[in-house]
Amino acid sequence: MKKILKMALFLGVTSLYAQQGGMWIPSLLEGMNAKEMKTLGMKMSVADIYNVNKSSLKDAAPHFNGGCSSEIISDKGLLLTNHHCGYGQIQSHSSLQNDYLTHGFWAKNLSEELPNKNLKVTFIVRIDDVTKQVLAGTQQITDETQKAKLIEQNIAQAIKTAPKEAWQENSVKAFYDGNQYILFVTETFKDVRLVGAPPSSIGKFGSDTDNWVWPRHTGDFSLFRVYADKNNRPAEYSKDNVPYKPKHFFPISIKGVKEGDFVMVFGYPGTTQEYLPSVAVEQIVNTINPARIGIRDVALKVQDGFMRKDNSIKIKYASKYARTANYWKKWIGETKGLKKSDAVSLKKQQEIKFQQNIEKANKQAEYGNLLPEFNQLYKEFEPYNLAYNLYSELMYRTVDFLSNGVRILQMQQVLDKKGEQAFADRKKNMLSVFESVFKDNVKQVDKEVFEKIIVFYAEQMPKNLLVASLQNFDAKQLADKLYANSFLTSYEGIEKVLALSPAEFKEQLKNDIGVQFAAQLMDMNDTKVYPNYTRISTQIHALQRTYMKAILEFSKPSDRIFPDANSTLRVTYGKVAGFSPADGVDYAATTTLDGVMEKYVPGDYEFDVPQKLRELYVKKDYGRYGQNGKMPLCFISTCHTTGGNSGSPAIDANGNLIGINFDRVWEGTMSDIHYDPKLCRNIMMDMRYFLFIVDKYAGAGYLLNEMKIVK
Repeated sequence: MKKILKMALFLGVTSLYAQQGGMWIPSLLEGMNAKEMKTLGMKMSVADIYNVNKSSLKDAAPHFNGGCSSEIISDKGLLLTNHHCGYGQIQSHSSLQNDYLTHGFWAKNLSEELPNKNLKVTFIVRIDDVTKQVLAGTQQITDETQKAKLIEQNIAQAIKTAPKEAWQENSVKAFYDGNQYILFVTETFKDVRLVGAPPSSIGKFGSDTDNWVWPRHTGDFSLFRVYADKNNRPAEYSKDNVPYKPKHFFPISIKGVKEGDFVMVFGYPGTTQEYLPSVAVEQIVNTINPARIGIRDVALKVQDGFMRKDNSIKIKYASKYARTANYWKKWIGETKGLKKSDAVSLKKQQEIKFQQNIEKANKQAEYGNLLPEFNQLYKEFEPYNLAYNLYSELMYRTVDFLSNGVRILQMQQVLDKKGEQAFADRKKNMLSVFESVFKDNVKQVDKEVFEKIIVFYAEQMPKNLLVASLQNFDAKQLADKLYANSFLTSYEGIEKVLALSPAEFKEQLKNDIGVQFAAQLMDMNDTKVYPNYTRISTQIHALQRTYMKAILEFSKPSDRIFPDANSTLRVTYGKVAGFSPADGVDYAATTTLDGVMEKYVPGDYEFDVPQKLRELYVKKDYGRYGQNGKMPLCFISTCHTTGGNSGSPAIDANGNLIGINFDRVWEGTMSDIHYDPKLCRNIMMDMRYFLFIVDKYAGAGYLLNEMKIVK
């Protein structure tokens, strides 16, 4: 008996780790994917997932506002996405009198649902391969600029000639680094209304501290409704519009999840780079990420020091700190993951096999030089790549003073290139930008960030790409001088300068020490860094396209070569599974409401818990959504996700909605570059928690009446 059990466990582990991620085009699942999904436990057919002749799952998975994913959960157009995806809309409707971010919002009927300006959701109607049409005539063209021009012309023709209805749109996207082109026929709905949202203490529970972290306890959801015209077609907002009747909506399962269950995630992943050569990954690990992490680390430490001492500064810098910390944290996790999974060595092994395949196929003339050329190009690219990233972090993301300088100099460019009228037209918008900057700016903090960060910048920047004034300098003296004498340090100063006549404006810029310092940095970037960065990037991209062509040519279905993410509809699948990120650390695959109460800090902006939720917990009043006296909250799986998958439906073996995707684990953020099934996990909120919050906490059970809930 023990022997049989051991064998079963071994087979279970083997099958789990054999599944190596992937973001698959839903119209192309027949074959290897279908077999693999069935092996993992899927009960549906691929025709249930994607079908143009009848309703299928793809009809219930729209793109939410161009940056998130979502799902339709009723026959009346009820739409579910993440709280952080709907945050801007919730915020726009919030006021001191109606603080929906703090207290939540629940429309009691259709008339109370709130319209949202410039919010749209897009459904996929049809997916067609148009590669032959797009690449027609390009095979003999060697000049990359000419080739790109012809491809653009062919894409325009494909978009123009592909059949569609009058209210639909056509678009074409490149896949496999330009070796495949696919046309998408879509429908975009622009009347999307806010229906419900939990308070931020539920929807953002854990906020920045828990970002990229497992175990997780965030009820990250918001509810909207899609409206259509009387013909069920897309329409601009109108009080006469009616709830959209979808081709398909997801039933919601309350059966629950357990370790080993099949999970499929539908969504619109943004960007991945899975097929970079080893030399590129090595450069990211050893040079680029350390620089980006390092420069943000300096800024965050300074800001944190001030925030801990002064609550008013803490309030002003909370959002800014969170923005800076988000990718800082991601890059740290990515770097650790790439090192732990030995990604560079694995890619080098793959490249040895790749070179062998070239020789076997007698393709040395076509592909034999690819890897040496990559090595040469990335060596040439490294100083410019480093310089451009350091410059971007310094000028746009960490120091307000320098960002202000960039904006003012851009205004001068508008004046010089487009004339006085364009300059005058741009002023109002630019002043509103500066107003928002200074709303959350403390001069003393920004000055110290500059003083510390400019030292790091000068030390890390390749010396031949560093401006003369930073070759040998005193950081404190420089900061004192700039912040004491430049108008860039205050809104009033900038407002005054922008009010000057064009000639006086230009003269003021010429005489301002801060503007001229920013101009030095910009000039170095614009003349020496960026031109070389773009030149070599273009060469690398062209080489990457050929490399990808070769990979596809030599690959077998079992190699699982999927296209990099590009914000188009994809399917990823795997199993509910815990993981062990470090020696002695084992994470379970699920969390419960117990974890919320363990993290609870009264009055804390990240870990406060609403009184009613605490009361429900004490009473164990979970209704039909609890399990064994616990209230399930989140779970993780081996599904391969990235930015853009926020709000994605997590679907069980039968096509029922079991969760909503909202994050990845910190240890597995390297999945954008290298997927490792031992470390990579996506994080989802359990749909039972969603139903519990709507029903028991919010008292909005009437919304459940339009959903299909299954066991």
